[in-house]
Amino acid sequence: MCRTVVAEVVKVTEFEVVVVGGGAAGLSGALMLARARRSVVVVDAGEPRNAPASGVHGLLGFDGIAPGELLARGRAEVRRYGGLLERGLVESAVRDADGFAVGLADGRVLRARRLLVTTGLVDELPDIPGLRARWGRDVVHCPYCHGWEIRDQAVGVLATGPMSAHQALLFSQWSGDVRYFTRDQALTDEQARQLAVRGVQVVEGEVAGLEVVGDRLTGVRLADGTVVARDAVAVASRMVARAGFLAGLGLRATEHPMGERVAADQVGRTAVPGVWVAGNVTDPSAQVGAAAAAGALAAAHLNADLITADLVAAGVG
Repeated sequence: MCRTVVAEVVKVTEFEVVVVGGGAAGLSGALMLARARRSVVVVDAGEPRNAPASGVHGLLGFDGIAPGELLARGRAEVRRYGGLLERGLVESAVRDADGFAVGLADGRVLRARRLLVTTGLVDELPDIPGLRARWGRDVVHCPYCHGWEIRDQAVGVLATGPMSAHQALLFSQWSGDVRYFTRDQALTDEQARQLAVRGVQVVEGEVAGLEVVGDRLTGVRLADGTVVARDAVAVASRMVARAGFLAGLGLRATEHPMGERVAADQVGRTAVPGVWVAGNVTDPSAQVGAAAAAGALAAAHLNADLITADLVAAGVG
């Protein structure tokens, strides 16, 4: 299913599909492709976005599973059908005849007829002391991922952009004690009315940092020294697709209300023929289940595309 050529310095391996990124979307896509008897390799840098989280929630049949355990199960399933997994950082992707050459940081080059990019995204957080260190623990972003775990607690929502007031409204479904920290960003009259109706209190002023006692978040500290007691903090990150390595193909992330994404159609096909995307790299709001489903869908269409290409090459397409 795959052919390996060992050179003196660089090992070049040829596959039908290289999957870049080994999260839920990538492993799901690789599983579909391996079951379709395609030679496939998943290249993963080992930096899953949800690594700080204690569990994956809202995933039917696996609610609460540790992120690492879910990925371990997925890797085992891909291997069961002959798919390969490689640890490595992809630094470049370029056209190579009728396929692609994928360059890794360690000098290896993988060649493929098609690419499935599932590299996810990076969460860019406001420059507030203490925020990053507690990310995924008691500093969260998604009410559907973390709302149940912080239900009935004192929740603070930090303004970071136009969607932050909406985020506060959502968290008010899980707690009756939600405070919205404006960070000196103006609210519209409508937003102020909506927050009031949902019982969300508005706290004016800039946020200087988080208050932590021992290993427990205890509050939000304002620039004037005031500390507002809070058990958990929600913040909307700017979500930026991990897609810089695609520049050599002329494919770049574009602006999105939540940050940046790689644009694609409903099945993951990008503007560059032969390149598919799935998961958070193209849909920043996708939870684990949705990302996995998108990976499977993209893989199915990618497999059909390869069949079509073979028919065309045989003169019957």
